Amino acid sequence: MLGELKSKKTGMQNTILLADDDVELSDLLKEYFESEGFEVHTAYDGAAALQRARQPGLDLVVLDIMMPEMNGMDVLKELRRDSRLPVIMLTARGDDMDRILGLELGADDYVPKPCNPRELLARIRAVMRRVPVQSEEDHGHIDIDDLELSQGSRTLKKSGEAVELTSTEFSILLELLQHKGEVVSKRDLYVSALGREPVPHDRSVDMHVSNLRRKLGADPRGDNRIETIRGIGYQYRVA
Repeated sequence: MLGELKSKKTGMQNTILLADDDVELSDLLKEYFESEGFEVHTAYDGAAALQRARQPGLDLVVLDIMMPEMNGMDVLKELRRDSRLPVIMLTARGDDMDRILGLELGADDYVPKPCNPRELLARIRAVMRRVPVQSEEDHGHIDIDDLELSQGSRTLKKSGEAVELTSTEFSILLELLQHKGEVVSKRDLYVSALGREPVPHDRSVDMHVSNLRRKLGADPRGDNRIETIRGIGYQYRVA
């Protein structure tokens, strides 16, 4: 299998944390991602993963659910108290409850185990593309109702108060606001916000939209901001 994972470096300098108690798998993924230009750190239990994730210098965490000391869900819950660091969860294949709970707690995406390393790499790169790159020339703002969204810093304010969004939640909201009053299909949200095509029985976008509704609350008129268009997708309502 190792021979299949060898690949050419891309020159990327992103730093990721692999948090999984499967040492053999972690070493395998570490070698593969390093061959793709990543700097890779590892943690083999949840407590160590949380401690490292709270230190500076990381761009993304790949977080397994089943770990000793502290499970991945608890790590994610604690991390989301004060950090928007992108997180991809590793979940048991077919365990819908784990995937739903992970997304509710603020995971950016999930990959079922056992996973294809190339698929995991693609998911990592898709999430990394959504991480803000500071630029003095990037000052794009969208102002709608009581919301002020900054594309450059990828931040959101509601009535002047900051609203903490994950990278994926921000990308979905941005897509909806850029097409306010129009219906955006679920497929388009998967491609634009998650960087991938939807797969059968995948409710990732639905869960992220649910999180957005909870965080944003009603609009100034008391109406639901994001309307479900059954069988098609979602629409950010305008007066």
